[in-house]
Amino acid sequence: MSKKRNNISFLFLLLQGLLIFLFISCKQSRYPKPYGYFRVDLPKHAYQFTTAKLPYTFEMSKHAELQMKAEPNEKYWIDIVYPNLNAAIHCSYKEVKGKLYELTEDAHRSAYKHIVKADDIQEIAFSNQENDVYGILYDLHGDVASVVQFALTDSVKHFFRGAVYFNNVPNKDSIAPMAAYVRKDVIQLMESFRWQ
Repeated sequence: MSKKRNNISFLFLLLQGLLIFLFISCKQSRYPKPYGYFRVDLPKHAYQFTTAKLPYTFEMSKHAELQMKAEPNEKYWIDIVYPNLNAAIHCSYKEVKGKLYELTEDAHRSAYKHIVKADDIQEIAFSNQENDVYGILYDLHGDVASVVQFALTDSVKHFFRGAVYFNNVPNKDSIAPMAAYVRKDVIQLMESFRWQ
């Protein structure tokens, strides 16, 4: 009988130990877990010239799609859409018609309307005398809606403006790799830009 009682006591202690182990191991950690973001595998940069009938042409990413915008009273407006990055470069085109100052000031105001959320805005001048393309690149840093904006002109006839937007809540940390990727494409666009 005592052997049977020892077996029952042993099983009882074993069961009790197992329950205590499960109870202790199932508690949540008291330490906060670091916040993380999904990893995005960015493709290698590859470019091709646009083939649409526009008064301008440039090299754009092979991983993006060119979409014509149907804006009333506006021709030649486009979006360069990055479906895998949930981003787009919204581009507009205007003929200068003696309004170069107004167009450049509008581009400047569009970039600086983000100053409320921006940590910093850097302006980088651009000049390609060989192809008569001059402009400015605005690098916006911080939790801003648009991370890069730019404007290009020949100062007489053409004015082209673009702004990069991600279709999510602005968070500089989560979109930093994608923003840097698209910024490089914007630089390529500006350097290869030609008026038709």
